[in-house]
Amino acid sequence: MRTVGALVGRLRTQAGLSQGALADKACVAMETIASIEQGRRPLLPHMAERLDSILESKGVLWVLIDNLPDETKFPIWVLEYVAHEQEAIALSWYENQVLPGLLQTEGYARAVLENIVPILSKEETESRLVARLERQAVLHREGAPLNASFIVWEPVLRYRIGGDGVYFAQLRHLRACAELPGISLQVMPLSGECNAGLDGPFILLETPEHQQLAYTEVQRGSHLIHDPYEVSILSQKYAMLRSQALSPKESMRLVDQLLGES
Repeated sequence: MRTVGALVGRLRTQAGLSQGALADKACVAMETIASIEQGRRPLLPHMAERLDSILESKGVLWVLIDNLPDETKFPIWVLEYVAHEQEAIALSWYENQVLPGLLQTEGYARAVLENIVPILSKEETESRLVARLERQAVLHREGAPLNASFIVWEPVLRYRIGGDGVYFAQLRHLRACAELPGISLQVMPLSGECNAGLDGPFILLETPEHQQLAYTEVQRGSHLIHDPYEVSILSQKYAMLRSQALSPKESMRLVDQLLGES
């Protein structure tokens, strides 16, 4: 990504364009171009074709992207999601399997990764752990704070993955995260009779360009959703989930109750 970004910057400079001018011609935000050039955001095939046309680079960018090693470009939607996550102005996350990655402690994240089958190597576990923890910086972003809502099914809160030490440290961390500006944490209670999220976890996000996207993960795969119709359906689900879940204050009382068991 850094190599591709450096090439985009070089071609832009040779074309006599500023980042803002290229962004205007490509109909994207200047931050998008800056992120690509800095290697923080992947250059996707459709954008490579667009920039090749604007920069008159005769398909160089598209060919480079198309010939990246498989382990670099696959799954490309995961890279794209993470890039959008780091720039998002709003995020809504429903989870009924494990705690959202942005809210996991190091101990909890390590326990999750160590439960993956087939077993990851020690190097791969450490690499994924570092990447997951680095993503959490978005919750403390200055200048353009993230407005984030998290809804978690109660059994996820009660599952003591990693043992008691990891469990209670994670609950305390959740309590601290809920106090961050712009962060809302709600629990979907076991006592409830309705749950609009029975089909599984999903994430909604809004980009700085006010594009609405969704992301889902399943066994052995994940999917970034651009289709406005499909995003709308998940948005309706999330709105219903917020009404079915405990309020943020009630949710924190539940967390406090669980912490009282320590």
